[in-house]
Amino acid sequence: MDITGIIETCLYAEDLSAAKHFYQGLPGITLVSEENGRHLFFRCANQMLLIFNPRHTSKEQTEVNGSIIPLHGAIGAIHIAFKIEKDTLDNWKALLREKEIEIESEVKWPNGSASVYFRDPAGNSLEIVEPGLWE
Repeated sequence: MDITGIIETCLYAEDLSAAKHFYQGLPGITLVSEENGRHLFFRCANQMLLIFNPRHTSKEQTEVNGSIIPLHGAIGAIHIAFKIEKDTLDNWKALLREKEIEIESEVKWPNGSASVYFRDPAGNSLEIVEPGLWE
């Protein structure tokens, strides 16, 4: 049971217009979605680069299908998602419990993929996700 890759990476910028201009100028990065004042989502090869405005994402709760997405911002709570092997989510949850790592949230995404969120000792928001989340 190994982490098999990084599925998304978050960065933070209060000036999303400048960030959009900068990242759209880089080869191989394509804007997928944006919400004015909140976020920009870019595709980079098989991964996603997420740029959030920390004034929004560190204070305003978001939900997906009734499950919360943990708050995160530029100070301390950077986010990263790790892709895991198919059909190992229950094993990962058992391992987290065994190591006394609190599961902060479990999300069932609209496409059927599932995620589990937890934090490292520094407070960073970590996610393990089944294959297929961004497909």
